[in-house]
Amino acid sequence: MKFNSAELLSIAQKPPICFEKEGILKTCRKSTTKQRKHQELTERWCRLKGNLLFLMKNRSSTSDPVEVIVLERCDIVECRDNRSTALTITFQSGEPEIYLEAVSKSECGDWIAALREANSEGLQRRIAYLQQLIMEIKANSSPDGTHQILPLPKMPSPLISTGKVPFEPKLEFSLACKELVATARDRKPNSFVQITIINPAQQSLTRYSNTETVEGTRDPVFLTGATFPPGYPIYEETRVKLTVYDVKEKSQETRSFLGSATFAVGDLLKSEEQTLTINLSPLDGSSKVGTIVVSNLKMGENENEETDHTPGEALRQKSASFCGSLLHRTINDPGEFSLLESVFKNIIWKVYRLPTTNGRWLCVREQMAESTLSFLIPKQMIALFIEEDMRRLQDLEELGELSAHWDTLRQNVTIHYQHMISSYQEMLTELNKFSGSSFKPSCSRGEKKLEFVPVNLHLQRMHIQSNSAKTDGIYDIVTIGAPAAHIRGFRNGGLRRQLYRFEGEKRNSAYQYIYYSPEDTTKAKEVITNIYKLQPLVLSNTDLLLTAARQRSSDNLKDSLKTLSEITEQFVHAFEDQLLRSALLALHKARPSYVNKRHTGLIHNPDDTEQQRENNERRSSKDSIPHHAEYDEEDWDRVWVNVGKSLNCIIAMVDRLLEQSNTGQECELEPSPVDQIVASASDDWYEGLYPLVVTLKDCVKEVIDRAKKAMVFVLLQDCGSNIPQALALHQRRDVVFSQALAGLVCGFVIKLHTCLQDQGFLLQLHTVGLLVQFEGLLSTYSEEIGMLEDMSIAIIDLQKVAFKVVEAHLEENASADLYPIVTGIRNGLRYHVEKTVRRDFYTVEVQLPSKLFEVLPQEIKDGKLLRVHPVFFNIGINEQQTLAERFGDISLQEIINQENFKLLSKYYKLFQEKLPSDCLPRFQTQIDIKELFQSLSQNIQVRKRKNVEVLKLAASICRRLNGIRFTSCKSAKDRTSMSVTLEQCVILQEEHSLHPDYFVRALDCMRREGCRIENAQKNINCRKYAFNMIQLMAFPKYYRPPDGTYGKADT
Repeated sequence: MKFNSAELLSIAQKPPICFEKEGILKTCRKSTTKQRKHQELTERWCRLKGNLLFLMKNRSSTSDPVEVIVLERCDIVECRDNRSTALTITFQSGEPEIYLEAVSKSECGDWIAALREANSEGLQRRIAYLQQLIMEIKANSSPDGTHQILPLPKMPSPLISTGKVPFEPKLEFSLACKELVATARDRKPNSFVQITIINPAQQSLTRYSNTETVEGTRDPVFLTGATFPPGYPIYEETRVKLTVYDVKEKSQETRSFLGSATFAVGDLLKSEEQTLTINLSPLDGSSKVGTIVVSNLKMGENENEETDHTPGEALRQKSASFCGSLLHRTINDPGEFSLLESVFKNIIWKVYRLPTTNGRWLCVREQMAESTLSFLIPKQMIALFIEEDMRRLQDLEELGELSAHWDTLRQNVTIHYQHMISSYQEMLTELNKFSGSSFKPSCSRGEKKLEFVPVNLHLQRMHIQSNSAKTDGIYDIVTIGAPAAHIRGFRNGGLRRQLYRFEGEKRNSAYQYIYYSPEDTTKAKEVITNIYKLQPLVLSNTDLLLTAARQRSSDNLKDSLKTLSEITEQFVHAFEDQLLRSALLALHKARPSYVNKRHTGLIHNPDDTEQQRENNERRSSKDSIPHHAEYDEEDWDRVWVNVGKSLNCIIAMVDRLLEQSNTGQECELEPSPVDQIVASASDDWYEGLYPLVVTLKDCVKEVIDRAKKAMVFVLLQDCGSNIPQALALHQRRDVVFSQALAGLVCGFVIKLHTCLQDQGFLLQLHTVGLLVQFEGLLSTYSEEIGMLEDMSIAIIDLQKVAFKVVEAHLEENASADLYPIVTGIRNGLRYHVEKTVRRDFYTVEVQLPSKLFEVLPQEIKDGKLLRVHPVFFNIGINEQQTLAERFGDISLQEIINQENFKLLSKYYKLFQEKLPSDCLPRFQTQIDIKELFQSLSQNIQVRKRKNVEVLKLAASICRRLNGIRFTSCKSAKDRTSMSVTLEQCVILQEEHSLHPDYFVRALDCMRREGCRIENAQKNINCRKYAFNMIQLMAFPKYYRPPDGTYGKADT
C-alpha cells in the first residue's frame, strides 16, 4: 500500500489528547516458521489513532515509531487463560499474528475494547446498532408526537425463557462447504472453519472454536460441529462469523484466508429447514470462492434423511431424546435439586456428526466436567484420619502401666502420632483456605498442601443419538492421575515394594519385639473395629429390652430379645480367636509386675560368642508370648463365657415372665436364683430384668476392656522395628487412598444417577455390588514403577469402602448442595461377619432428593450397604515401557494383571450365582461375555509387548457388567487422552455402526478439537499433548495423536 512516511511520523508524535488510547504494551510478531517460534517480548509505547496502531521504538512516549498496524480485516482476540493479560491481533490474510501483553487485566480489557472499535467493521456495527435504536424510538413514539427516548437495552432477547435454565445446549450446528476455490488453482484446499462470536450489544468479538481440517476436497463435510452450553451468552441477535482457511501444513502454522460469512442465530432457527447456505466473501470481494452450509443439530433428529419408522416409534424416539441422560438433569418440582449440580462443574461441550455404515448420521456429544469431590473427599478423609489417630493415642494411653521397654516404645509411637496429627491438621487448614478451580492440574503434583487431592480428576461422557432409540447410548469414563505419593518420591519404590521390605525388617527384629504377621495385625484391627460397632448395639438393645419390660409389651419384649440374642452371638463369635488369647498373655508379660520365672536365672556367659548370645536372646524372645502355667488362661475363658451365661439368664427370665403372663399363675418348680427373683418381682417385669441386664452389660464391658487392650498391644508391635518408617508408610497409604477414593465416589455418583431407572442395575447393586475397573497406562520403568506400586495398593484398599444411599431431607423451596459424606467405623456401619482382610472400614453416604429416593428398591432405602469390587489392569505404552520390556523387568505388570483377572472372574461367578442375565445391559455386538473372559485370560498369559488388547477386553467386560470405568496415567492428560478417545471411537464403530472409513478421522477430530485437548489446555495452558516424535515411535499405532497436536510442553 502507498503511504506518506512523514505524515505518519507527524501523526505518531502528536500530543496525547489526540489519541483514543495509549500506554505500554509488551509486543512481538508471531513467526510462521518453527525456528523462530519463540521470540522475546519487547516493551513499547503504543498509541491508537483511528484505525492505526503505532508501536514506538521503546517504552518512552517520545521515542520514534518503528511500526504502524492498520486495524482492518483483523480480529482482536483475548487469550483464553483467565489469568492472562494478553491479546492477539490476527489477520484474515494469513499474515503473522501480533501478540500484545498489558500490565494488568483491566488494562488489557481497555485495549481490547478500544482496538475492536477502531476498524471500519466496528464502526459499521455501531452505526447499525444506533440506526436500530432510532427505529425503535420512532416505533414507540407517543400519540401526541412527543418521542420517548428508550434506555440502552441491557440484554437482547434470549433463546430460552428465563427462570429455570435446562441443562442442555442452547444451540448446536454442523458445517459443510461447497465448491471451495484454493489460492493455488492447481490444488484442492485443505480447509477448516474458524467460528467467531459477534455480540452486537457488547460490541465484542470472541474466537469460539475450530472444526477439524479436511484435506484435498472442494466440498468438505466437517465432522466437528459447534455447541453452546447452557451458560453461554448467545441470543437470537448474536451473530456468528465463519472464516474458512486453507491449510498448507497440517500443523496449521501456515494458512491462507479463503473467505468468510456471517449469520444471525435467529435466522438459523427461523429458517424453514433450520439450514442456511451462505456465500463466502473473499478479501477482494469480487471472485467467488464457494459457499458454506450451516445446519442446526438436534440430538435424536437427523436432517436430509428418510425415516423408515412408524409414528409411534418416532414418538418414542423423541421421548427418549428428551429424557436422554445428559450430564445434568433438572427436577421441575419445587424443593427438589439435582444431585449432579453439586458434584460436577465447568463442563466443556463438543459435538460431532458422524456417518454410519447404513448411510445415516450419528449425533455425538462429548462432555468433560470437573468434580468438586476432588477437594471435598480429601478434606473429609483427612478429618477422619485425624479422628482415628487421636483415638489410637487414647487407646495407647489406656493400655495402663507397662514395663520400661514397652513404655519407651509406647512413648515413641505417641510422639510420632502427635507429629502426624499436627501435619494433617495443618494440611486440612490449607485445603480449607484453597479457592479456585475444582481440580488439581498436573503441574501441581509437587504442591505439598494438595498431596491428598487427586491429579486432574474429570468425568468424560459420550452421549450418542441416532434415528433409532435402540442405538442410543451413554458412556462414562472417569479420568484421574495415578493415585501416588509424588511428594514423597519413588527412590525406594512405591507402597507395594516398601510394605514388603518393611515386613522383612519386622521379622528380622523379632528378637526385640513380638512379631505378628500381617494377617494378625489385620485381624487385630478387625477386632477393634468390631468393638466400636458391636458395643453400642448391645447397649442400645438392652435398653430397648428394658423399655419393653417397663411397658409390659410381650411382642416388643420378644422382638428386643431376639435382636439382642443375635447381636450378642455375633459379639461372642468376634472374640473367639487364638490371637486374642496369645495377645492377652503377651500383654500380661509386658506389665511391670510380671516376672518370668523360667528365665530369671538366665545369665550371659562372658565366654559365649556373640552368635551364641544372640541365639539365647532369640530363644528368649520366642518365649515372650508365654504359653506356660504362670498366667491363668481360664480367667479369660470365664470372662468371655459369662457374656453368654448372662444372656441365657435373661432369656430364661423373659420366658418365665411371658409364661407367667399367659397362665396367670405361678408354676411350682424347684427353687432357683431366677425363681427367687420372679417370686419377689412377679408384678414388675422391669425389676425382674434390670439386675440381669446390668450383669450382661458388666460382662460385655469387661470383655471389651481386655480385648481392646490386647489388640492395641498387638498394633503397638507393628511399629516396633522402625517407628518412623512404619508411620511414613501409614501416611503414604493415607495419601494414595484419599486420591483413589475421590475418584471412586465421583464414578459412583454419576453411575447411580445415570441408572436410577434401570431396575436390573439397582438389583445388581444391592445384591452383588458394583464392579469398578481401573485401566492403567504406567510403564514398569524408573519412577513410574513406583507410581504403579502405589496405585495397586490404593485400589486394593478400595475394597474397604461401602456406599449407602440416604434421603436428603430438604425444606420446601430450600437450596442445598447434596454432597456425599464419608464416615468412619464409629458412624453406624452395619455389621457383617466376613473373612475379607481389610485395614479399616469406611462408608460413603450419597444423598438423593426425595423424588429420586422413592424409585430405589426397598433394600437400598433400608440402608443396605452397597459393596464395590475394584479391579486393575495395566499396560505400559510409552518409550519407557519399551526399555522395560527389552532391558528391564515387567513382572510387576504381569502379576497385577493376573491377580486382578482372578478378582474379575470371582465377581462374574458371584453374579452368575445370584442374578439373572437380564440385569445386564444390551449391546449391538453379539460376542458372549464368556468369550471375552476367555480372550482376556489368553492375552494376559501370552508374553506380547504392549498388548493393549488386554485393556480393550477389560473395558468391554466392565461395560457389559454394568461397571464403572476409570483410566489413568501419570497425570491423566496425555496417554489418558489417547486411550479415552480411542475407546470412544471403538465403541462408535462396534456398537453404533460408525463407518470404517471415518474411524481415523473421528479419532483425529476428538484428539484435535475435542474435550481432551481442552484438558491439556487447562492443565498446562497449552493446547498440545506433551509428546515428541521419538516417544510416539514407541507408542502403539492408534495411541498416537494427529500431527500438530503434540510438541514440547511443560507437564
